[in-house]
Amino acid sequence: MSEAASVELFRNAEWSVQEDGLEHRGTGYFIARGSVASRRAERLWDWPLQMAEKSWCRPSLFREAFLTALDRFGIERDSELTRSFALGFGLRASDERAAEGFVSLADVLRPREAPVAVPVRVASRRYAAV
Repeated sequence: MSEAASVELFRNAEWSVQEDGLEHRGTGYFIARGSVASRRAERLWDWPLQMAEKSWCRPSLFREAFLTALDRFGIERDSELTRSFALGFGLRASDERAAEGFVSLADVLRPREAPVAVPVRVASRRYAAV
């Protein structure tokens, strides 16, 4: 990161948002502005899924910085962002309504197809005479 591009736009206890991207202040981990909106093949946002793999990343602080970066960089949010946070970090970190204490699983996940009924076979037990 160059000194000219180090103007801080936002800061919380762990993350700093600058004109050129996000930086974890403790580790120096850097997410370049040009890659903030990266998506995976299934349209999920890449960074919430990647950061969920990091043991040092606190979900609430990353989410706060990431959403601020999206706003500052003019990047539009969509429903896949909520799904990405939910799949990466869990339901509590996935939605702004989490502060209210509840996020419906149906708001985050969608089944691929109608569920298929599977017949249940009841095993019979036989007891040997003693």
